[in-house]
Amino acid sequence: MASLEGKSVVVTGGAGFIGSHLVDAIAAKKPSRLVALDNFFLGNRDNLKDASARFPKLEIVDLDATDLPKLRRFFETKPVDVVFDLATIPLPASLEKPHWSSKVICDLALNLCELCREGAFKTLIHCSSSEAYGSAQYVPMDEEHPLKTETPYAAAKAAAALLVDSYRRTFGMDMAIGRPFNNYGPRQNGRDFSGIIPRLIQRIMKGETPVIFGDGKQTRDYLHANDTARGLVLLYETESARGQTVNLASGQELSVLQIVEDVSRLMDWKKPPKFDPPRPADVRRHCAGVEKARKLLNFAPQVGWKKGIEETVRWYQANPGRLSP
Repeated sequence: MASLEGKSVVVTGGAGFIGSHLVDAIAAKKPSRLVALDNFFLGNRDNLKDASARFPKLEIVDLDATDLPKLRRFFETKPVDVVFDLATIPLPASLEKPHWSSKVICDLALNLCELCREGAFKTLIHCSSSEAYGSAQYVPMDEEHPLKTETPYAAAKAAAALLVDSYRRTFGMDMAIGRPFNNYGPRQNGRDFSGIIPRLIQRIMKGETPVIFGDGKQTRDYLHANDTARGLVLLYETESARGQTVNLASGQELSVLQIVEDVSRLMDWKKPPKFDPPRPADVRRHCAGVEKARKLLNFAPQVGWKKGIEETVRWYQANPGRLSP
């Protein structure tokens, strides 16, 4: 079993939602060096307060990882053992700026692949997305599920993961790919390009009716950010996972209607939601196959939906400044 203790570790997108939870998890593993690398497009320095308190040597580096010359110079300054690649552009941005967001997502992965090939660091743990699968062709959606991408974001995330795996096949790169399904929890971006849960909480806090796009019967498989971070750490620690792509999910379906109902109940909101036309290319059904993660990583969620969504709602209520004005 590999260990992060004593290792020099970089997390790209480290000030973001999942990235900051991952930095928390890695800090507890006693690395020799830990760097949160982020260009702060959506990342927030406040997300790293807990990690900085736990690991005072935490380095926060403001750098755009799509700039290969600058990224190369960063890796030339000090040795790095492992990179966790979480930097990305969120799905809603790809609906407004598809060319830009797709190029960024692919460039982020390609730059790290190239630097790993050159010997700048040893191991790459790449974070993909269940959106690469598109709507379920069958359930549970295991790692062999076809890539039927719906949005430019999904296509770019699929392409990025394929690039990472191609470098493994061609150049023998030491890597593994985590494919998280839907994530939720404290610190999720609640401003530009935010997801359904922060938007829902924000509307209710402002006294506005929640909005459901489509009929609300579309399903998602939600995993708490702490569990996602733990799964990514396990992906590194489990040497037999090298060269593998592994789903990180709960294996449970939640409809959008159920999500709205649960959040409304927690926030004591009694009025029914408003239904708007479906969003373009919205996936209809997601429910992950989790056997590979269970068998290979001994991974199972530790935070259940009921506890996790209550924690999430209370966090936003205590941190209203993290939502759009």
